[in-house]
Amino acid sequence: MKIVQRGAEAVLYMSTHEGGKALVKERVRKGYRIKELDDGIRRRRTRMEARMLDRARRAGVKTPKVWGSGDGKITMEWIGGKRVKDCLNDMPKNEGLKAYRLMGEAAAGLHKAGIVHGDLTTSNMMLEGGKLYLIDFGLSKMSDKVEDQAVDMYLLYEAMRSTHFRLLEEAWKNVLKAYVLKYTIANAVIKRLDKIKARRRYA
Repeated sequence: MKIVQRGAEAVLYMSTHEGGKALVKERVRKGYRIKELDDGIRRRRTRMEARMLDRARRAGVKTPKVWGSGDGKITMEWIGGKRVKDCLNDMPKNEGLKAYRLMGEAAAGLHKAGIVHGDLTTSNMMLEGGKLYLIDFGLSKMSDKVEDQAVDMYLLYEAMRSTHFRLLEEAWKNVLKAYVLKYTIANAVIKRLDKIKARRRYA
């Protein structure tokens, strides 16, 4: 299997499934942990991530299909295209406006289903065939708390601010517009988001 990406928590491989391309995510063993403890943690986190991917997909959020999981590995659908982080700044205006809308709708779909992504940034979004996919649910959890959902949105805002600063004002306005249209308590989340921004600004 060809290594696609190597990180501190996991290694991603290109593989095959039923004759087509697949992605395998394997959680890295931690040598500083007792083997039995490490195996248990890797199994639990792998199961949770696979479950969250499936829940999000069933809620209508575009995510890779999970084809199997176990032993610290998830085999899933290969999503081609480009990471939003890598292409957003160079998009024509009409494509950018569509991307902002899709980002807001994806966040709304997650939160409506009671799912918090935990790392909602443009690094964990893929554009393929005019569709936006959310990836890497390794930090995700079930939560319908306004605070948790606002932290998700804050992570996205910070990613936009640091990586896509030139687009920030227009992009963020359109992300929130789509979020509000698709999520009934979006205004409560945005209100809490403003408080989080203020806390971080004066921390």
